[in-house]
Amino acid sequence: MKLIVTIVEDEDGMFIAECPSIPGCVSQGKTEDEAAKNTREAIQECLEVRAEKGLPLTVTTREVEVPA
Repeated sequence: MKLIVTIVEDEDGMFIAECPSIPGCVSQGKTEDEAAKNTREAIQECLEVRAEKGLPLTVTTREVEVPA
């Protein structure tokens, strides 16, 4: 399964990674690579919990165009 992950550096220099397709699935790391690795683990855990609770594994995300 391939999922989109966003990674942004916060004001403290930590990298915050989030998977928009899985509500609440967030992780962090000292580098972008570490944040991405940690997010892979968080995604696995979030998918397991969602499956146990009978929730949809992912939610729909869409690309929308916004006039500039």
